[in-house]
Amino acid sequence: MLTRYIQQAMKKAAYKILKDGMYFGEIPGLRGVWASERTLDKCREVLQEVLEEWLVLKIRDRDPIPKIGRIDLNSRAA
Repeated sequence: MLTRYIQQAMKKAAYKILKDGMYFGEIPGLRGVWASERTLDKCREVLQEVLEEWLVLKIRDRDPIPKIGRIDLNSRAA
């Protein structure tokens, strides 16, 4: 279920090119999950790493995790 959550969250990711040429990516609804890198591919890679680390902290701290589509990790994190 965790893998599906990550896959679905990454599908929601939004990217833009900043004025300095860097790529910025974030996942709407997941506060603090963002990345800024020189290439789009690297930005996607780092964004997924940030998401994974964010999830580990949320689960460890038993913080609520926003649902992604029909995937609800909260019952699993308790």
